[in-house]
Amino acid sequence: MSTGVTSRESAALGSGPAVSRTPSSGTAPQALPLEATPAAPGFDWNRLLKIGLPMLLFGLSIWFWESYVTRNQVPAYILPAPSAIWTTLIKDWAVLSVSLLTTLKTTFLGLILAVAGGVTLAVLLSLSRVIEYSLYPYAVVLQVTPVVAISPLLLIYLPQDLAVLACAWIVAFFPVLSNTTLGLQSVDRNLLELFDLYGATRPKWAPAFVGRFLSRVKALWYLRRPAALPYFLAGLKIAGGLSLIGAVVAEIAAGSAGAGSGLAYRIIESQYRLNIPRLFAALGLLALTGVIIFLMMSALTHLLLRRWHESALKRER
Repeated sequence: MSTGVTSRESAALGSGPAVSRTPSSGTAPQALPLEATPAAPGFDWNRLLKIGLPMLLFGLSIWFWESYVTRNQVPAYILPAPSAIWTTLIKDWAVLSVSLLTTLKTTFLGLILAVAGGVTLAVLLSLSRVIEYSLYPYAVVLQVTPVVAISPLLLIYLPQDLAVLACAWIVAFFPVLSNTTLGLQSVDRNLLELFDLYGATRPKWAPAFVGRFLSRVKALWYLRRPAALPYFLAGLKIAGGLSLIGAVVAEIAAGSAGAGSGLAYRIIESQYRLNIPRLFAALGLLALTGVIIFLMMSALTHLLLRRWHESALKRER
């Protein structure tokens, strides 16, 4: 007797899930479960390109630079070769390392003061409209005034170390303040109203203005603080590089006046003495310091945001 199943239909049935065939038991065929095999993790080509392409371009640039100087016999006081810069860096490391530590000390002290002052003032601005309207315009004026114009005056009225530190603080202060203030003010208004409705009860003995103050403090800690963290970290990443720039500008102004010991002072000293390889070595140390500071701020941002914020979460493929 013909079963009515063609060869094409039997092939299609054979490609489906396995079916248990029981001899005329009267029960319907049951599909056997298929075990899901986990997909093997693929190679992260994006990370390889992100690291490899800049390194490849840097290596090609160094090779072209070295070849050009060697082939054309360019004098070292005009354009030194990378090999000559590296030799000078090793030979003068005792002098350059002390200057590097001085610049790093000024940079991080200025950054710490900028973070402390910026966050404190941003919190005060978020708690009081009177303080915001009174002080924020002066912070804007302090930011838009070029630090190059301020540094000579600071060197006149302050000791050299304090003047250089003040320049680093002035440049790094406003990004922390503006970004933190923006983050504290970016909370959803509906959440604030809901918080006022359920969580802002004041003690019975306290007057009304104390209850309002306690309500703002609670909202600051439980609502505004998590919302402001990504903005604060973005401002910190900007302020890290700007504090180095402020320190270098102040050191250049101090070096022009005949005093100083940072890397910027070594650059001016090498320029006056036509020691161009040392100038390039000090400049390379400054650039490397800026890159390291940026990477440190980026790592801190990823560490604090990697579990909950969209900017740090990995994309699903």
